[in-house]
Amino acid sequence: MDLSLQVWNHDFFWESMQPGGGDMPRLGLLEQIEKDFGSFTNFKEKFLEAALTLFGSGWVWLVSNNCAFLLLVVSAPVKRNERCLAVVKTSNAINPIVWDDIPIISLDVWEHAYYLDYKNDKGKYATVFMNHLVSWNAAAARMARAEAFVNLGEPKIPIA
Repeated sequence: MDLSLQVWNHDFFWESMQPGGGDMPRLGLLEQIEKDFGSFTNFKEKFLEAALTLFGSGWVWLVSNNCAFLLLVVSAPVKRNERCLAVVKTSNAINPIVWDDIPIISLDVWEHAYYLDYKNDKGKYATVFMNHLVSWNAAAARMARAEAFVNLGEPKIPIA
């Protein structure tokens, strides 16, 4: 296991929380979540399911990743990349950056993260994180950086 990845993952996780967190994300991020998951409730269920079904030690992530789609421009197909949100889970110290995903929030699902407070109740730990700790402010800032990254160097094309 690469300890430097664990340091990065933990730092990212801690910065994914804030006192009095939870609640709802800001409008732009909320709209993207609703677009990619159908609803905020569906997203939360998928995130919590990922935490509960992760076997062993690891991480659950909300990431921005590439989803390719085709545009028809004057009858010619043009491939263009767009960022989409997805929930992914990784084992041990693996970070979704290795797949060119951009992390937005993370949840530490190693036993040391929850056992003292929640014993074997990983579900309660994940629910408390999602409902009371997750920093949607940090997530919105990370999402803005992800959007800037995907559009880096693209020409501004005026829309008539």
